[in-house]
Amino acid sequence: MSDALPVPPRPNLEHYKKLAKELVKACKSGECDAIRSWTEQWLEKLVGLQVLTPDFRHHLAQQIEKLARNKLLGSGRGRQCALADAQFVIARAHGFASWPKFSKRLEALARANSLVSKFEAAVDAIVSGDSATLEKLLSENPQLVRARSTREHRSTLLHYVTANGVEDFRQKTPKNIVEITKLLLKAGADVNAESEAYGGRSTTLGLAATSWHPENVGVQLPLMEVLIAHGAIIDGPDLGNAVNGCLHNGRGEAAEFFARRGGRLDLEGAAGVGRLDVVKSFFNEDGSLKPNATMAQLKDGFAWACEYGRTSVVDFLLQKGIEVSGRVKHHGQTGLHWAACGGHVDTVKLLLERKAPVDAKDDAWDNTPLGWALHAWGNPPPESKHGRYYEVVALLVAAGTRVEPEWLADENVRADSRMVAALRGEKPG
Repeated sequence: MSDALPVPPRPNLEHYKKLAKELVKACKSGECDAIRSWTEQWLEKLVGLQVLTPDFRHHLAQQIEKLARNKLLGSGRGRQCALADAQFVIARAHGFASWPKFSKRLEALARANSLVSKFEAAVDAIVSGDSATLEKLLSENPQLVRARSTREHRSTLLHYVTANGVEDFRQKTPKNIVEITKLLLKAGADVNAESEAYGGRSTTLGLAATSWHPENVGVQLPLMEVLIAHGAIIDGPDLGNAVNGCLHNGRGEAAEFFARRGGRLDLEGAAGVGRLDVVKSFFNEDGSLKPNATMAQLKDGFAWACEYGRTSVVDFLLQKGIEVSGRVKHHGQTGLHWAACGGHVDTVKLLLERKAPVDAKDDAWDNTPLGWALHAWGNPPPESKHGRYYEVVALLVAAGTRVEPEWLADENVRADSRMVAALRGEKPG
């Protein structure tokens, strides 16, 4: 699990054995909140040791409690409360497949000079941007660069530069991550090594391209450039589609980058990166699809074109019969939901001209395109996109969408006179 607990300094196997027995005791007590209390007390101690943040604790508490209940109580087999199951819960909470593997990890960490200890120190150096310590560790222990994590994802040090597919508490991108990546590659890191993250076959390039953290810091494309310059394969041997993978993960710029560098483009991917010339190549003169394209690719491509503001592609696909009110990925939303969420003014204008339903609600959050636009505006989006939402909101209001009273009462909205004006249907100044 990527939501893995960090191991505190100087871990003690006996402590975890005792912790497992306490979980069994809580289970056997029969009290409905006993397992929850055990979970919260455990995580509270980790917060006190400053190895876990309060916000992350709340997120993990729910997952660990659910895991403990399912494993120790198990539907249909009565109250078990077995010690082996309690030990499994603790191992899984730390990202290990079994108690024996977790125990072996703790024993290795207790030895300061073990490869496991050095590997963990190197990972900490990577995520903190400490290139001097990393270089020293690699110089003293050349085998580290090919070593793998003992957690389930089995990542190498190079995989950690992506802040993706590894432990959540280590998903951080220092500003010098490109230099750290070069350091690892110079030391002999395998640029195409695969980790077991997300079911396996995950490469460093693929993880970097779909990761939010390097994009947020502004180093995603330079990181991808370095990896490709050192021989990283764009479309891997498992026939995965790198462009589409980026589109599915909200990484539009990375998708465009791959397309420019020769990444495989099917109808879906071409639409998502705005390659109208390629999109047209999948259609016959009579408007029907060629054998190398599918209706699923057409529908998904329309969704991505709306999400990433590929207005010319959206226009073309509507001409080819895509329904402007049709439901698309991932939660029964319309293309207008995606265009509004992305703050794409021209695409919103086009969809409204084609009579896109302004009050259609998605299946997951029961919200309209205006609700999606307000949510994206308030998160907030990158500063460069922030101003677009005023015009998008004004366009939707002018088109007749309903403005919910709670939106007008929202503190963020009330504090922004431009958004208040947009919700009144006034053209942004």
